[in-house]
Amino acid sequence: MTSAIRYGSAILPVLLLVALVWIFLAYGPLGILKTAFPPIESVSFERIVLEQDSITIEIINDGPDSVTISQVLINDAYNRFDIDIQTINHLERAKIVMQYPWAEGLPLKITLLTADGLTFDKEIPVATESPKFGLTQLLTFTTLGIYVGVMPVFLGLLWLPFLKTLSKRWYDFFLALTIGLLVFLTADAIEGAFSLSSQVAASFQGSMLVPIGFFLALLILMAFGERDNDVDVTKTGVTKHTLRLSYMIALGIGVHNLGEGLAIGSAYAIGEIALGSLLVIGFMIHNLTEGIAIVAPIAKEKKNSIKHLLLLGLLAGGPTIIGTWIGGFVFSNLWAVLFLSVGAGAIVYVILEVFKYMKKENPKSGYTFTNVAGFFLGVLIMYITGLLVA
Repeated sequence: MTSAIRYGSAILPVLLLVALVWIFLAYGPLGILKTAFPPIESVSFERIVLEQDSITIEIINDGPDSVTISQVLINDAYNRFDIDIQTINHLERAKIVMQYPWAEGLPLKITLLTADGLTFDKEIPVATESPKFGLTQLLTFTTLGIYVGVMPVFLGLLWLPFLKTLSKRWYDFFLALTIGLLVFLTADAIEGAFSLSSQVAASFQGSMLVPIGFFLALLILMAFGERDNDVDVTKTGVTKHTLRLSYMIALGIGVHNLGEGLAIGSAYAIGEIALGSLLVIGFMIHNLTEGIAIVAPIAKEKKNSIKHLLLLGLLAGGPTIIGTWIGGFVFSNLWAVLFLSVGAGAIVYVILEVFKYMKKENPKSGYTFTNVAGFFLGVLIMYITGLLVA
């Protein structure tokens, strides 16, 4: 078989399918079906920008039929508006701008009425001016990310001297506790991803992005892991395997914290959370235990490089800052779902690696009462500290 025939046989079914779809759309029963049923309209809110005495609404038509916005209601009252696209086709985006003297701190209910009489609602619990990109706002979100993500992780790294003093039994206990912490983070990321997926435009199938992102991260990391199984000793006296494991834990936590930063930044931008000192303290306590998970694998090494500890802390906590930037200025539910899903997949890979490390270092280590207690204590710690955030 020649190359031309080989590749032609691979492409031919795709070309024939494209032709079949075109024939169906052009000459098939689609026109009859569309006249036999009422129009299917669906509009998703992508972003709402509040400025002084004005509201800008960014929407996307994620339904199969075109949509025409005929009226806009604010708190059940009709308002004049300008829209850049009169008839919005499938997956087209439109921007609605209106002058409206909204009140700081009060709720807003926005209702879009289409020409066919369908309504689509969006509520803002606490109206506050949307942040504009500038030095002041950039520093605000950066500071928020440092307080919520970076500082707690670095404080958690200070557990390292204590972990070095533990016996083998209690060292395994803290490794099991690490697995418990990571399991909770996985569940938290998946729950957040599915929660946000309902706000993604239906055409993008937000719920399907969760398993896609999850397995994408998990399988890619497993493929890379198969290529690096050495246990050579570095110049600092730390084995490459344990150091790599700590970096993988920091990476998984970092991706999770990026999603957390997205949620914080976007919620702050639209006034859905009150960023008081109690909330910030709650996040700090919640994230403090992540430092334990990062340094646990290298706790039994003779030497620990300050450089590596700094890099580990930045890898785990730094993405929180990036997340607050994205969430505050250009938040997208679609990207938030993907980041959270990828973070969950990365953390599951880390869980498997930590468990393999425990079994390799001590074949008798496993489902002992001490390790089971450590696991559930890790889950319980994250649950209790999560209550402060909630």
